[in-house]
Amino acid sequence: MKTTLKGILTLFLALVVQATFAQEKTISGTVTDQNNVPLGGVNILVQGTTSGTQSDFDGNYTINASVGKILVFTYIGLKEATATVGSSNIVNVQMQEDAQALEEVVVTGMGVSREKKSLGYAAQEISGDQVSTVKVDNVVNSLSGKVSGVQIRASNNFGGSTNFLIRGASSLTGNNQPLFVVDGVPLANTVNNSASQQGGSIGYDYGNAAMDINPDDVASINILKGSAASAIYGSRGANGVVIITTKKGTKGNMKVSLSSSFTYGSLDKKTWIEYQQEGGAGYGKYYGSTGYFEDIDVNNDGTLDLAVPSYEDASFGGPLDGSLVYQWDAFVPESANYKTATPYIFGGGTADFFEDTYQFNNTIAVSGGDKLMSYRLGFTNFDTNGMMPNSNLEKNIVNFNGTLKVSDKFSVGSNVNLVLQKTKGRNSTGYSDNITTSFRQWYNANNNINEQRDIYFDTKKNYSWNATGSTDGDAGALTPLYWDNPYWTRYENFQTDNRNRLYGNIFATYNLTDWLSLTAKAAVDTYAELREERRAVGSIASAFGILRADEGSGYDRRDIDYAEFNYDFMANVNKYINDDISLSGVAGINIRKEEYSTYQQSTSGGLKIPGLYSLSNSVNSVPLPIEGLSNK
Repeated sequence: MKTTLKGILTLFLALVVQATFAQEKTISGTVTDQNNVPLGGVNILVQGTTSGTQSDFDGNYTINASVGKILVFTYIGLKEATATVGSSNIVNVQMQEDAQALEEVVVTGMGVSREKKSLGYAAQEISGDQVSTVKVDNVVNSLSGKVSGVQIRASNNFGGSTNFLIRGASSLTGNNQPLFVVDGVPLANTVNNSASQQGGSIGYDYGNAAMDINPDDVASINILKGSAASAIYGSRGANGVVIITTKKGTKGNMKVSLSSSFTYGSLDKKTWIEYQQEGGAGYGKYYGSTGYFEDIDVNNDGTLDLAVPSYEDASFGGPLDGSLVYQWDAFVPESANYKTATPYIFGGGTADFFEDTYQFNNTIAVSGGDKLMSYRLGFTNFDTNGMMPNSNLEKNIVNFNGTLKVSDKFSVGSNVNLVLQKTKGRNSTGYSDNITTSFRQWYNANNNINEQRDIYFDTKKNYSWNATGSTDGDAGALTPLYWDNPYWTRYENFQTDNRNRLYGNIFATYNLTDWLSLTAKAAVDTYAELREERRAVGSIASAFGILRADEGSGYDRRDIDYAEFNYDFMANVNKYINDDISLSGVAGINIRKEEYSTYQQSTSGGLKIPGLYSLSNSVNSVPLPIEGLSNK
C-alpha cells in the first residue's frame, strides 16, 4: 500500500512539472513605432524574471515565456508597452512616442544616444526648430539665450565671427572655442583672421568656419559641458563640444518639403550717433581772418572768400549759422556747387549711409524610405546683403543623408554636405580704414553724406569731404587727407572671399548579436578658401596687406587649404539585463590626420595699372610670400 501511494505521488508530481513546462513556449513578433516603422534594439523582458532579449534590425524578436506572463517592451524616447502571453505564439507590439521621455534623451560623444539621467555630466539639448525658425548667417548666433552656462557674443560685422564660450574661458591666450561635431564629423571652427585684426587694428572679420552649418538641416543640438562630457574627444574637447544631428529620412512615400523665408532690417536712427549741430569743420579759432575759415580767392577776382578748412577732420570750428561759405564741393569741377558758396548748416549726420538689409532663405528637401533604405536630400540657398553699401553674402548648401540595409545584420550609410559660399564687401574693423571710426570720431558736422554719395556715382572719383583743395584754392589739389570718400571705400577698396567646403562620412555597422554591434566610419572635413583685398589707385596712403607700408594702392591675396580625416572603429554594447540593470558602452580606436596650409602675398609699391588687381600688376618686384604649413 505504501509503495502504491508513493508511485502515485511521483507520477502526479511528474505530471505537474510536465504541465508547467508545457505552458512555456516560444513567442515571436515584430515591434514597430507609431508610424509602423520596425524598431531595432527594443528591450523585451518577461516581467518578474531575468529572462529578456532585444529586437533585431527589422524589429523582430523571439523569447520563451509561459501563458499568462507579461512581456515588457522599453525603448528610449518611447512609452513602455506591455503584452500578455496568450494562446497565440505571435505577439506584435506598436510603441508610441513619449514626448516627455524624448526630452530626457540626448546625443552624446560619437553620436551615441543616452538617457539624460544616466549621464554623469552636464548636457543640454535643443531642437532644430529653435535655430531654424529665424534664419541667420551663422547658426551659432541662433543659440544665444537658449543654453544655460553658455556665453555667445555675436559680432556686428557683416558675416562676422561669433565668440562661443561654455562655462567661461579656459585659456588666457589660446583658443577657447568648443569643438563642433556634425553627425560624427569634427568640424574646424578656426577664425583665421589676421593678427592685426585680432589685436584691434586694420583687417577684416572673416567669420567662424562653423557658419557653414545649415540651420535648415539641423534636427537637434546637444551642448556637452566640461571635460567629463567631452573626454572622448581628447584635448580638442577641452572647451566643450557642440553635437549637431542633422535630419534623416523616414519610412514612407517620398515627401517634398519647401521652406522659404524673408527677413528685412533697417537702421533705427534713434540708436545711431547724435551729432552736435553747433560747430563745423576745424579745431577752433585758428584759421584766417575770422579764426574759423581760410581766406582764399576762389574765383581769382582779387577778393578773399571764406573757405571751410575741410582738411581738418573734427567739428570744433565755425558756428553752423547758415552763412555762405565755400565748402569741399566748391573745389570739385564736376560738382553743381563748383566755385559756389553754400549755407553753412548741419549736414544731417551719417545715418543715411546705411542701407536696408534683405535676407532670403529658400530650402527644398526630398525624403523617404522603406524597409531597406532611408534618404533625405536637401538644397538651401541663402542670400543676404549688409547694411553697408556693396556688401553681399551668398551660400548654396547641399545635404544628403542615406542608410541602406544590406542584410539582416549588415547596414551602411552616408552623410555628405557641400557648402559653396562667396562674400563681397566685408567691413574693415579696428581703428584704421574703418568707416565707422570716421563717423563716430572724425567727421565734419557740416558734411552731407548724400552729397558724398552723389559725387562718387557721378564721377567715380575719390572726392572726399576731408580734402586738401581748400587750403590753396587749387581744384587740382583736391585730394583726400585722412579719410577717403566713404562710397569710394565701399565700391573701390572692397574685399571678396570664397570658400568651398565638403564634409561628411560613410559608415558600416554589423550586428554580431542583439546587444553587440561593430561600426567602421570614415569622415572628412575639407575646404579651400581664397581671400582678396584691394586698394584702388587714388586712395589715401594706409597700412595695406602684409607689407604695412604707406601705399595708396595695392592687392593682397591669401589662399587657405584645410583637410581633416578621421577613421573610427567602434564596438557598441547595449545589454538589457533586467528592470534595474542595463549595460551600455562604446570601445574603439580613432585615427586622425589634419593638414593646414596658407599662402599670402601682396603687391609692392602700388599698382601699375589702375583697376587691375593681380600680383603681376605690382610696381615693384613682388616680395616673397608668407607661407604656413601644418600636418598632424
